Amino acid sequence: MQLEIWLVFALAALGLSLTPGPNGLLALTHGAIYGVRRTVFTVLGGAVGFAVVIAVSMFGIGALLTAVPEVLTVLKWVGGAYLVFLGIQVWRAPAITVATDGDRPTASSWSLWQQGFLAAVTNPKGILFFVAFLPQFIDPAGDLAVQFAAMAGTFIAIEIVFELTVAALSQTLQPLLARAGRWFNRVTGGFFVLIGVLLPWQV
Repeated sequence: MQLEIWLVFALAALGLSLTPGPNGLLALTHGAIYGVRRTVFTVLGGAVGFAVVIAVSMFGIGALLTAVPEVLTVLKWVGGAYLVFLGIQVWRAPAITVATDGDRPTASSWSLWQQGFLAAVTNPKGILFFVAFLPQFIDPAGDLAVQFAAMAGTFIAIEIVFELTVAALSQTLQPLLARAGRWFNRVTGGFFVLIGVLLPWQV
């Protein structure tokens, strides 16, 4: 992969990461509730999920969606349903309080990892974006595996840094979030539900 092409891809990937989405919102929520250290598992789950999405996009999902358009409909409804479920869970969560690491709510590392992973892989708009986005940077004559490693590694590294930054900022803002009480949970949970409801109807 040529350096000039990689630089353009890196800038585009940075722009995509800075666009609000389910994983960034999840990192913000988990950072405030569980702390940055625990949110690392959420972020790593999302990173693996993005790797899967990029791999699927590069190695054939475009052809599958062209051959069987119904697959896209299924992906949209499954992704939307999961985001609605996640939003309800956040909405019903206890109010955030200013607490030390030892006083925080508990959640297993596996549970946090799963939530990050599922938020990434059940977002069909992300899959569609990569299907349309990645081919612009692929050299058909080059080694596809090497190009996948370069692009997936770049995007995932940027996404990890961004999400951990968001989680850390949630700690700085935690006193304000604590004063907002359950409203923070309701607003963030409501966003998840809204995204999930609108997702199946997007083109």
